Amino acid sequence: MRALVVYCHPRSGSFTEAVRDTVLRKLDEAGAEVRLSDLYARGFSPVLTAQEHEWYEDESINRTGVESDVENLVWCDTLIFVYPTWWYGLPAMLKGWLDRALVPGIAFLMPTDEHPDIRPGLGHITRLGVFTTCGASWWLTRIVGAPGRRTLMRGLRFICAKRCKTAFAAHYLMDSSTPDSRAAHLDKVARKMERFVGTAKAPQAVSA
Repeated sequence: MRALVVYCHPRSGSFTEAVRDTVLRKLDEAGAEVRLSDLYARGFSPVLTAQEHEWYEDESINRTGVESDVENLVWCDTLIFVYPTWWYGLPAMLKGWLDRALVPGIAFLMPTDEHPDIRPGLGHITRLGVFTTCGASWWLTRIVGAPGRRTLMRGLRFICAKRCKTAFAAHYLMDSSTPDSRAAHLDKVARKMERFVGTAKAPQAVSA
């Protein structure tokens, strides 16, 4: 298993960081190879420039500036996002990563005369996980339409493998959370991850 974890939060010591660490621990226990892309720590620029927009459909140069991100996407078979939900959607930093890194020829194939709609390009990604926090309640998020979840679990899921396995967990009402609710959510994330990627590695037998 080759897991790319895309992490998006501006502050150290956040609860989102604790969620990330739980995800990473469970990946380690499952024996996964892991690459962590911490967008804020990297100083990733979420802005799609005029030059990048001009090059966007030119597959010979559209990876310029995001080469490592594209290489990570090609490398992984498991893609996991850990981020806070802001205004019901993705943080600008994470949305910008999608805009810049998921380029044609890698993430999807552009329409042609024969194929009038886009076609999936990430068929090698067989697991897609999303772990987030929401200040709003579950019902209010649903009424608004949960645009962040839809973007990843529907839009991005569409361009992954046909039978891509998914996992989703959100701590709602984060602004009024308690130590107990946060601890319970970390337990939930751990259980979701175990079902998603497997349980802890069995201990190695020691030869006499």
